[in-house]
Amino acid sequence: MITSVRNPLVKQIRSLHRTKGRREQNQFLLEGTHLLETACQVNCYLVTLCYTEQWQARYPQLWENALKRVERHELVTPEVLATMATTVNPDGVVATAVSRKMGIGAIADFKLGLVLERLQDPGNLGTIIRTAVGTEIDGIWLSDDSVDIDHPKVLRASAGAWFQLPLMVVSDLTDVIKTYQKSGINIVATLPNANRTYWDLDFRKPTLILLGNEGAGLSDDLVELADETVTIPLGKGVESLNVAIAAALMLYEARRQSKK
Repeated sequence: MITSVRNPLVKQIRSLHRTKGRREQNQFLLEGTHLLETACQVNCYLVTLCYTEQWQARYPQLWENALKRVERHELVTPEVLATMATTVNPDGVVATAVSRKMGIGAIADFKLGLVLERLQDPGNLGTIIRTAVGTEIDGIWLSDDSVDIDHPKVLRASAGAWFQLPLMVVSDLTDVIKTYQKSGINIVATLPNANRTYWDLDFRKPTLILLGNEGAGLSDDLVELADETVTIPLGKGVESLNVAIAAALMLYEARRQSKK
């Protein structure tokens, strides 16, 4: 059992809290029972598993399942586990996994996707991913100046959906947009001053929705590529919606129309 927070493994896992550590080790951090369970379901390759006695006793089947796909496993004290985790009250287990290749090839029978530009809040991105899986979209493209796709809070906010959706981090979103535009995909930008509301769109046509930074919105370069612009109506005194809420409204409207 690991009882010291000075143990080299503790230091190694703590380094995954930061972008530099994740890139140097080519690994990311999984915190909590639900994320571990989802990772096992999708056959994610695990490098390290650390758990407390209480957690092992509570989840013996998941523990045995995880041991089949992990290189190293260690029993640790609750104090050591707390040091490894980014959450205030970890539930007794953390794991590390090999970083996922964030790539999307050509998507056959494309119907709906999201392009996200310069998102900075990991909670927003995780929530958008969770909503995207809930509405069964085809993929998400994220600009490389956004929050890290494997930030621990992104994974937690996605509630496991992170493993279930094609994700692509790209340096030039305009190339992605132009490629799909040439194939007949409708490109839609969300703007506060657009003349049409989002529910006036025909989402039954294959559509790529563009959403921008929490504060600055979409860049002019991406707005100029849009075939259509729409707004989300707001009451007086409200300047804008949280980007994750805006994404949810549009994605569920698209899902509603697809079920007609």
